[in-house]
Amino acid sequence: METILIITGGACIIAGFLGSFLPVIPGTPIAYCGLLALQVAVQSFSTTFLVVWALIVILIMVLDNVIPAYGTKKFGGSAYGVWGSLLGMLAGVIFFPPAGMVVGPLAGAFAGELIAGKTTGRALKSAIGSFAGLLVNTLMKIIASGIMGYYFAVNVF
Repeated sequence: METILIITGGACIIAGFLGSFLPVIPGTPIAYCGLLALQVAVQSFSTTFLVVWALIVILIMVLDNVIPAYGTKKFGGSAYGVWGSLLGMLAGVIFFPPAGMVVGPLAGAFAGELIAGKTTGRALKSAIGSFAGLLVNTLMKIIASGIMGYYFAVNVF
């Protein structure tokens, strides 16, 4: 049973890290499940450690919705730009990986702002803000998932 939990935890860590890049997979919560599986298997972590990481995961999930919108608003964008960025990322991941993960959100936010009636210059500025927010958010998830993966690996090996 212990081996199955460790393998399941490792799979969660890997899926969580991949989910940091892919908008359809909740990366940090899945990576946290990997830590929980390891905890059930070998009792590696303190309660404080697990609670702190649970709070970090919750904070990242909240910021996941706030940061792209903040970036768009800060650069004068609208909800169309935020939605365009998210849809562009999804389309980019599906149709043009891996470059689509970078180009898709930018193109989607730009298209969304054009649909909202912005001029080309204003749409580009808003798209850059949305894209910057998305990059910050993705980096935050990658770092958190990577650190959880580190703690998992250290406690397995």
